[in-house]
Amino acid sequence: MAVPPAAVPCRPGGIRPPGCDTGPVAVPLTYLDHAATTALRPEAREAMLEWLGGRFGNPSGAHPVARAARRAVDEARDVVGGVLGCRPNEVVFTSGGTEADNLAVRGVHAARPGPVLCSAIEHEAVLAPVAQVGGSTVPVEPTGRIDLAALTDALAAAAGTTLVSVMAANNEIGVVQPIPDVVEAVRHAAPDATVHTDAVQAAPWLDVAALAAGVDLVAVSAHKFGGPQGVGALVVRRGTPLHAQALGGGQERELRSGTHNVAGIAGMAAALTAAARDRAATAARVSRLRDRLADGLLAAVPGAIETGVSGVAGGDRRHRLPGTVHLCLPDVESEALLFLLEADGVCASAASACASGAQQASHVLAALGVPPERATGALRLTLGWTSTDADVDAALTAVPAAVARLQGVPA
Repeated sequence: MAVPPAAVPCRPGGIRPPGCDTGPVAVPLTYLDHAATTALRPEAREAMLEWLGGRFGNPSGAHPVARAARRAVDEARDVVGGVLGCRPNEVVFTSGGTEADNLAVRGVHAARPGPVLCSAIEHEAVLAPVAQVGGSTVPVEPTGRIDLAALTDALAAAAGTTLVSVMAANNEIGVVQPIPDVVEAVRHAAPDATVHTDAVQAAPWLDVAALAAGVDLVAVSAHKFGGPQGVGALVVRRGTPLHAQALGGGQERELRSGTHNVAGIAGMAAALTAAARDRAATAARVSRLRDRLADGLLAAVPGAIETGVSGVAGGDRRHRLPGTVHLCLPDVESEALLFLLEADGVCASAASACASGAQQASHVLAALGVPPERATGALRLTLGWTSTDADVDAALTAVPAAVARLQGVPA
């Protein structure tokens, strides 16, 4: 991805990039953190500019200016519903995936109090509200895929389960869950339970309409597929028990009050359309880049292990998102590794993005049974719709060199 150079700051007590003594130094950036956020698509920018310039209006009003804004929201609702495989009036616009997940978990529990289950590797936007309502987690296999037998047992043990939440694809390791199998298990063991899936990471890469066809609640976030930050949606199938968590003017069928972000919603619809249009070609191209990156790093870094896949090049990645490479590297600490990569202009991460920006112990790796000493060397490299061979080349140069430096291996 062509990214302008950025100033790398000096960090007291740390390893300093060249020129740090005289202030920040400009280095070309290689962006490999698309799972955190990806670049705004030109289609989204164009759609937003219309509502950030001369046009405006509150869609809840009754006069012509307001009605024009309402039409823009309704047209976007039609588009989002079409791509996600639901009726337009089943789309509830939110401020992003976190709000959508919270509305799903807390809203269902408020409407029908009872046992709540989720997988052990959910995003905190699901884990935290599930914990808040007294719910439980279901273990996953060493690959990261949910243990369907354990789910069946949990449903049998938790009589009257009202909600089961299993993400479509994991944000750290990119594992894709067997959502149709999850739905089948829930319908058989707890036919009255509501099924929710966090499809935030899946939306850029997978046909969510097909994958989540039997799911009651589906959460997505625009900035993961080239839309703006701060806008998302929750698909709420007709008849799903759900109580609003934000009260006020009664927008979004009284499920999510608040003035609509017209520009953001228009941008989200445009980005989702573009992502769906290009999905197959982009996924195929990026899968090849991912394989070259993963195989190259496994070959270049002795002892590196690809999380949940295999310790050798050419491992089975059929159940991984096209853009995700997650490795555990020996004898290094993630924070130090990321610092060295940043100095070389490579933007990466160890786990999911959090508010502080600090690296935290991964509950995902713990759930997979990854030993703590191995998890300390976690590295997540995620490709996106703008990624290129040059990005892979840069990572294949920078990562092995940084690991060797941290391990004290002579150059």
